[in-house]
Order: sequence, then C-alpha cells, then structure tokens
Amino acid sequence: MFRPRHIAGLPDWFLVIPDGPATAAAAERLRPFAGRIVGHPGERPWLLGRWTVERLTVGTAGDVTVAVSGTHLVPVEDARRAAERVRATGRVDGTLLDAPGSYHVIVRAGSGTYLRGGATEVRRAFVTRSGPAPLAADRADVLAALYDADLDLTRLALHLLDPQTLHPLAGTPVWAGIDAVPAGSWARIDTAGRVGFRRWWNPPEPVTPMAAAADGLRDALTDAVRVRTAGRPLVTTDLGGLDSTAVCSVAVTRGGTAVAAYTVDVHDPLGDDVRWAERTVAALGIEHHLVPAARMPMTYDGLTGPGENWDEPCLTTVDRNRWKTLMRMAVDRGSTLHLTGIGGDELLYGSVAHLHTLLRRRPRLSWRALRGFEAKYRWPRGEMLRQLADRRPYRAWLARTGDELTAPPPSLREPLLDWGSPPRLPPWTTPDAAAAVRALLRAEATDAEPLAPSRGRHRELEAIRSLSRTTRQLRQMAAPLGLDYAAPYYDDRVAEAALRTDPADRITPWRYKPLIVEAMRGVVPEASRDRATKANAMVEEESGLRRYRGDLLALCDDSRLARLGLIDAAAFRAACARPPAGDLQIGVLHQTLACEVWLRSLEESAVPAGGGPR
Repeated sequence: MFRPRHIAGLPDWFLVIPDGPATAAAAERLRPFAGRIVGHPGERPWLLGRWTVERLTVGTAGDVTVAVSGTHLVPVEDARRAAERVRATGRVDGTLLDAPGSYHVIVRAGSGTYLRGGATEVRRAFVTRSGPAPLAADRADVLAALYDADLDLTRLALHLLDPQTLHPLAGTPVWAGIDAVPAGSWARIDTAGRVGFRRWWNPPEPVTPMAAAADGLRDALTDAVRVRTAGRPLVTTDLGGLDSTAVCSVAVTRGGTAVAAYTVDVHDPLGDDVRWAERTVAALGIEHHLVPAARMPMTYDGLTGPGENWDEPCLTTVDRNRWKTLMRMAVDRGSTLHLTGIGGDELLYGSVAHLHTLLRRRPRLSWRALRGFEAKYRWPRGEMLRQLADRRPYRAWLARTGDELTAPPPSLREPLLDWGSPPRLPPWTTPDAAAAVRALLRAEATDAEPLAPSRGRHRELEAIRSLSRTTRQLRQMAAPLGLDYAAPYYDDRVAEAALRTDPADRITPWRYKPLIVEAMRGVVPEASRDRATKANAMVEEESGLRRYRGDLLALCDDSRLARLGLIDAAAFRAACARPPAGDLQIGVLHQTLACEVWLRSLEESAVPAGGGPR
C-alpha cells in the first residue's frame, strides 16, 4: 500500500518524470504533496517536488529543456544557451560544467531524459528500475515510497561496516530496485524506458605546482562562497579549525555580506579552537559567538528521540543533537545560510598513499617523507615496507577485505599506504548477515576497478565521496529549520582545484595543510594562518557514552536490526552494558546505532521491509 506521509514532511525534493502515460500515472500519486511542477510540452509533469524559486532555473530551445537545481547563479539565458547547444550537438556532456556552486542538471531532449549531480556526493541522484517505468529523483526515499520498494537487507547490512568508504559498495541505496547515479556520471532514461550511466567527470591530473594550485584554490573557494552569499544580508559560519577559518575569512573579506561566526568549545583542556578563533576575530573584527562546552549536548544525546528526514542511515546520528544545536543558533540569529569547513581534511591534507606511487618516480623525496610519517604516526617499519612492496591490483585488495570482515580491527598505527582502510563488521553481526555482506563483496571484487589508478588518488576520492554523503545528510537535517547548510569545499570546482596539486607539494609530514596555508595569504589573518593543530570532541564521546548508556540499552530492547536478522540483540546489549572493549573499533557502534535509529524513524512512514539477508 502506498504511504506518502513521509514525503509530505520533506521540505526539499524533486522527481524527474520522463514523458509517457505510465510515468505520468505514477507521478500523479505524488502531485498532492508537491508544491511546484514544471511540465512537458503537453500537460504531463516533467519535474515535480518542493523547492525554493531561487533553486531552479529552466531554459528551453525547441524540444530541448535544461534545468539547473541547487546552489548556483545560472541565469535563464545561460540555461537557454545550454539547451541550444544540446539541440545543435545532440550531446549533453558539457552542459553547464563550469558554473560555480553545487547543483543538479536535468535535461529533456528528443532522445530521452538526463540527470546528473556533482563530482562529489553532496548532490546525489537516484533512479528506479522497478515499477511501470523508470523515474529519477534527488532522494532515494521518494522513489521508495512512490513504488512501495522494500528494504534490501543485504544493502542495509553494508551500513554496519566501518569505515563507510568501501568502493563500489559504499553509498548503495538501501532500497530494492533503486540505484544511485555514480558521482560524476549522467543517468540517461531513453524513450524506451532503459536506464544507463555515462561518465562526465574525471579527476584532474595532479601535476600543478603549489604556487599555481594555491591561486586556483583561492579563486575557486571565493567563487563558491560568493555564489552562496549573493543577495543575503547575513550568513553564519563555523570558526573552528584551519579549514573553517579559511571559509569564514573568505566570506568576511570577499563575500559581500555580514558574517556571524560560531566557535564551539570542548571539554578537553587541550582543545585550542577558541584561542585560535579569538585571534581571527580580533583581526577581522566580526561578530563572534563562543558556545561554551556545557551548552552543547554530549555525543549520544537524543538517540531515543524523534528521527530525522534522512533517506539512509547517517553516521552523525550519535551526535546529531550537537549539530542541530548549532544549526538552531544560526537560525535564531536570523541566518538562512550556514557555511562549514567540512571537506577540508580530505582535500587539503590528502592521502599519504600517494607516496606508494611517488616512491617509484621520486625515491629520495618520497623516502624522506615516508620516514617523517613513520615517526609522526609511529608506523611499524615492517608493515610500512610490506605495503610499499605490495603491487596487487584493487580487486585483489577488495577480495581480501571480504575475508577479514569479522577479524579484529587493524591497529591505530597501521600505515596508510594500502588501497584503503579495511572495513569491519561489528562483533554482534549475525553469521547470516556477515555471510551476505561477504558474498556481495566477493561478487563485486571479481571485476571492480578503483576510482583512480593510484592508491593515493583512489583513497582521496573514496574519502571525499563518503564524507560528502554525510554532509548531504546534514543538509537534509538543516532544511526543515529553514537553513541551507553549505560545504564549499565539496563544490566541483573547489575539489578540482585541490586535486590537481602535485602530491609531492601537498603530502608532507613537515607542514600542516600547506595548500590552504598558501592559498589564504592575504585572506586569513596572519595571526591564525599558520595553525598546525586540530581539536576534537573525544571527551564528549567518552562522557556521553557513560551518561547515555541507558538510552543505548533502551535501543537494544526490541531492536529493529535484530528483528530483521542483522544483529544478535543479546551480544549488542552486552557490548552496550559495559565500557567499550579495547579491541572494539568505536565506529562500528556508531554505524549500528545509525541503522537502528534510522529503522525506527521509518516506522512513522510505514515503509515495508523485505525478507532476510540475500
């Protein structure tokens, strides 16, 4: 039975409807819940959903229409010219590739309907292969509710893995019959209802020297901030680590609007965000709000409260109330846009696995850097040398991870020179669920290709995709508050500017994020531009686990994951009833709680679940 109640509560979504009687009939089921409609040349809807007027630009030339949805400054005339080019060439590949911002592009042409998100996964897109005809959307749960899709329990079990980076399985929608459009690819639904994917983006070659790359990053980040601040009287920003300091400083000096910055203190006496923020504020002369640690919720607060409007389990579930508290502060200040520095770690610090490749081309430079990282992170020399000597392809590494899913977690001193960090399932996973995940992983490993030929570039892209998916879910959490939660580092143009930097300049144990340090000369105050520390909220994690242990145990009662056969409830309860074992990777607890809380949130919309793992 169709249950649209969940969709009725979503503030921001769109459905793409190829022309035809079957798709039109399906779309009619959502019309009562859609605030906006863009039609085909006849009366049938083409785009249907809820969005602000500013988000969507539509241009038409003959029988071709181009729509741009998201954060952008593309005028109607540019969209019309893009439609003219598609009409003249019959190709969509180059459509609006250079416009700054973060957005979807949808094209209706004689040969079919096309949809793409971005090179990162802040703007995801999904298609369905089930039902009377294929449709596309920017949310998987919209398609799931439309076609009464069951949960695919093996896909759901993948979300128990930590870390959530395992390509090509990470980010797979949990709904049967629904596929994600790969980042950097077009989805095409032709007039016969066939669905295909075609790549439009590849990462740039990492050959640009530091000086030129820094100039490019500064320009791209400035454009990304200006796209968002244009026409706004006030925006709010994070002001914590080096990455958010850069975003805040760009907004102040080049954004053309008033800025109110927020710094969250932590209980850790070694946390130094406040000290560095005060330096920045003194130099920029901006409004600053210091949020005391005691005013912020602890990690694990609110796990038994109402769920969020996420379309898949979210890693930030365990500290969602921390994120939401800051979002509400921004809204109370009068902001409709909050800028964050999320994404900087993956782009600016980079992956030391680049040294696996560089060692063959520039051995002296690489070996010096490796010795530095070995000392900095206390890598075991033997394991470092083993990984450097390992030349196996990605599919061999992926197959090996399937054999180790339930093994003890790797050491925190494990060198980072392999294809990735081997994921683990929690020890309370049922044997059937573990076997289903292992079988799926081994099947993928037979012909899997990495995201890039080198280990360093593959790991960077894998991390960017993973964390940008989480950022997308933070945007979903902020939207009902009337807040656009924006991460400029994940804009395509910004990501490209960082990724084209020569890794010999960017990956070094001797300097902290040298690319952003060089890029922000003259933008970030000199008093804080050379910061080389990074605070965390581990005290909030540990204290919250003690304070809210009762809530964790309450989630063990009648566990939805246990009902579905994915975890052993008794084993999970035993783990929650005591301090984490020394060999427990805390991320598997976070992932389990994310899945459990998300499943409970589905019960309000009564989306059906399928059978056991398969």
